[in-house]
Amino acid sequence: MTPWVLRLLGANVFLYFVAPPGSRLFAQLALIPWAVPFRPWTVVTYMFLHGGLGHLFFNMLGLFFFGPRLERQLGSRHFLGLYLWSGLGGAAFSFLFARHAAVVGASGAVFGILLAFAYFWPREPILLWGVLPVQARWLVAAMAVMALWSGVTGTQAGVAHFAHLGGFAFGYAYLAWRRHRYLRQWRPMATPAATLAQAAARAAQGDPLKRWRAIRLDQLHILNREEVERLLAKAEREGVGALTPAERALLDRFAEGPAN
Repeated sequence: MTPWVLRLLGANVFLYFVAPPGSRLFAQLALIPWAVPFRPWTVVTYMFLHGGLGHLFFNMLGLFFFGPRLERQLGSRHFLGLYLWSGLGGAAFSFLFARHAAVVGASGAVFGILLAFAYFWPREPILLWGVLPVQARWLVAAMAVMALWSGVTGTQAGVAHFAHLGGFAFGYAYLAWRRHRYLRQWRPMATPAATLAQAAARAAQGDPLKRWRAIRLDQLHILNREEVERLLAKAEREGVGALTPAERALLDRFAEGPAN
């Protein structure tokens, strides 16, 4: 269990008992989109309320399963930012498409977490009902289509389908923004001559591809992982000799142990 997953689980469970459905406090904290100018706090508080134990259980189950690994990947600060921003996306889409309905629940925030999980681990199998394996990317795609269809057709009355879509949309926007900022701040560094010489010596000894294939891609930052995958594909396709000394040095560095 990671710090913010634990705190968010606790906050949601605590609010369920402090502001149970039907209570006066529940009504004051729930989101009614047209009333947001008069009750602006509800764009945040609504995501900590739930309409029943089943609603609370399934949202917290999603946070429990997908949150810890994602928090370790993003770091606690950005994980919390993603969670809250996705929840705000649920509020924004509710304002656009369901102005007069009361909206509660962490679903928008949790859907953002699920989308981010699929973003980093798209082929990770998720066991539906504990039996049927579905890759994370296809699960998210199916849930998005179902939410859109249900929202447009009005099926499953009482479910905030557009809030779910808002969680997906704002979650993706947050990840794209963070990736853009990371790329903008990144500057390539020259590889030291000694490192290049070591890479050349290693290339002459044995099969470097065997060593590079052992790199733990799942432990790398997504940008580093994409670069390593690109270089491995190039080496497989064109041969080790097609790599520049700097490219071989980079692969050697990641082959030596886990890095970000």
